[in-house]
Amino acid sequence: MMKRFLTLITMAITLSATGQVLAHGSKANHGGIVQSANDLSFELATRDGKVTIYVEDHDEEESTAGATGKLTILSGTEKTEVLLEPSGINKMVTRGEIKLSKGTKVIASITFANKNTVNVRFAIK
Repeated sequence: MMKRFLTLITMAITLSATGQVLAHGSKANHGGIVQSANDLSFELATRDGKVTIYVEDHDEEESTAGATGKLTILSGTEKTEVLLEPSGINKMVTRGEIKLSKGTKVIASITFANKNTVNVRFAIK
């Protein structure tokens, strides 16, 4: 009985210690906001008035070649849609200047080359 109890305790400690290692997509590598959808990680980052979405699959860059997308920006009662285009290996970027202020909600809709579409929601804090 004691041997079973010690085995259960050991398993519980092992699982709780590895829980953080098994999780993916929780760190922002580009100073943005990270969300997960369809087992992919998406990071929304802004720089110089442009919005960039970085896509990763278990910390590996996911190709955006041939992908299309758009951002739907909800700020108060205003709704704006902006196209995204592939840039680099795992990036989708906007054209023109975009300002995202506190409280803004952003929905990224990306259709990959294999025709899979993923919608990801971000909240600007």
